[in-house]
Amino acid sequence: MKDIEKLDNPVWYSLSESHQSFAIEYNNIKFYHPDYCPFGGFITIRNTATPIAEYAKLVDNFFIVGEKPTVPNTLKLNKELVCLQMIITDRIDLEIKEIIVELGEEHIEELFQLVTLVQPGYFKKKTAVLGRYYGIFKNNELIAATGERMKTNQFTEVSAVVTHPNHTGQGYAKQLVAHTVNAVFEENKMPYLHVAETNINAITLYEKLGFTTRRKISFWNVIT
Repeated sequence: MKDIEKLDNPVWYSLSESHQSFAIEYNNIKFYHPDYCPFGGFITIRNTATPIAEYAKLVDNFFIVGEKPTVPNTLKLNKELVCLQMIITDRIDLEIKEIIVELGEEHIEELFQLVTLVQPGYFKKKTAVLGRYYGIFKNNELIAATGERMKTNQFTEVSAVVTHPNHTGQGYAKQLVAHTVNAVFEENKMPYLHVAETNINAITLYEKLGFTTRRKISFWNVIT
């Protein structure tokens, strides 16, 4: 697909294209406003230390996605999370047995609590503004969700694939991923996602749905 190499630097290109309005830019490095997503990406490693220090004044825990950044002495490069970047080229043909609800403003707090319970550290209360999020409810409680995070003109990241620990094993994630992926294709965009290379269960699920691994990509955690 044309411009597939933009996925090598998904934060930079998302903030250069579809998500420009969420960007904080320092010359050769761009960050999401920390209220929405704690991610940054640079186009060239030269002179990244100073802007990283500036962004650290806004938030004390964030990630640089892609190549290893140069971090000032005042900050700590805490860890490297190596992820598989996976893509899918065709719609998912899967029977949807559950009622899937597009989540609105009235669901933001409940969504935030669920994602933070399952995947702490990545999701902010305004992350849901970045794309469409979908959920499954049981007894009026949100018990599973999936949505869209980073976006370029041609690619949309499927993200926050979460199920409450009390409700796993019911196929909710599979149905939500299929629903989200097909909604992305309806916009004539290609879906992709990131999953920790150690998360074998999730990788197996995505492969069964038709995702293939494009490359490994690192999320570098920076803390003050």
